[in-house]
Amino acid sequence: MSLDRPVSPDPYPLLPAAASFAVTSADVTDGQPLKDDQVHALGNTSPQLTWEPGPEGTQSYVVTCFDPDAPIPSGFWHWVVVDIPADVTSLDTGAGSSDASLPAGAFHVRNDFGTPDFAGAAPPEGDQVHRYFFVVHAVKEPTLGVDSSATPAVVGFNLAFKTLGRAILTGTYRH
Repeated sequence: MSLDRPVSPDPYPLLPAAASFAVTSADVTDGQPLKDDQVHALGNTSPQLTWEPGPEGTQSYVVTCFDPDAPIPSGFWHWVVVDIPADVTSLDTGAGSSDASLPAGAFHVRNDFGTPDFAGAAPPEGDQVHRYFFVVHAVKEPTLGVDSSATPAVVGFNLAFKTLGRAILTGTYRH
């Protein structure tokens, strides 16, 4: 079976427009391959992220990691953290290990591996380069209005209506 296919588009320009702000990382360099620490079979550790305060009116944040290059139409969600308080502008390396590692009030939604934590890069052997979009979403409400049983798709649907801004950092990985 061949996995040859076109490269999926960057999904974020396809969403409703939102202000842009900056996110940086000590662990991920924009446009560059991920470190072994962020690979599922190697370190499986969520990266450190620091972001500028979101646009005026930001009341909370959601952090996601999405791979649009998975060989399925829906892409693959590697990390979804909801309800990060507005006064928090960073997550430490490894914050994705459990809800206990997150700021008070924040929680994980199950990723596409089915676990409530960070799941590192795991593209199929021999597949094209995969992009991992680490996105900080500035939310205009104190909570997104979902609980930990929500799917990443439900989180994304809610973000379509409640996002004020997005900060995007993209890493890549290929076996």
